[in-house]
Amino acid sequence: MSIILENMVKPLSPKQASDRIAQGGLEVIDVREPHEWIDGHVPHARLVPLAQFRQNPKATLGQGPVLFVCAAGVRSETAARLALQSGFKEVYNLVGGTRSWVKAGLTLEHEPAVTAAE
Repeated sequence: MSIILENMVKPLSPKQASDRIAQGGLEVIDVREPHEWIDGHVPHARLVPLAQFRQNPKATLGQGPVLFVCAAGVRSETAARLALQSGFKEVYNLVGGTRSWVKAGLTLEHEPAVTAAE
């Protein structure tokens, strides 16, 4: 049973995600596109569009736990599964994405998009 749980993406509600981010030690990867990022993103997130992440997940991530974020939770689930397939163990997905984050009353940060190409 524990082996199955280790190979699963762990869902986090916006409140759970906010608490984990506040504790530190959690990498936050936003897999949306730059034009979406500009509208606001989860605090401490780093923009890595899904297409870019797909090319080389291992080069994108550190060694610790990682939380994936997108607009509604679909692209981030895809990225989280890719991370698991690449050997990462502690992988989380923000349920409902930034939409649920805002609905939960949490604030988004706003800053210009910076991608690897810039």
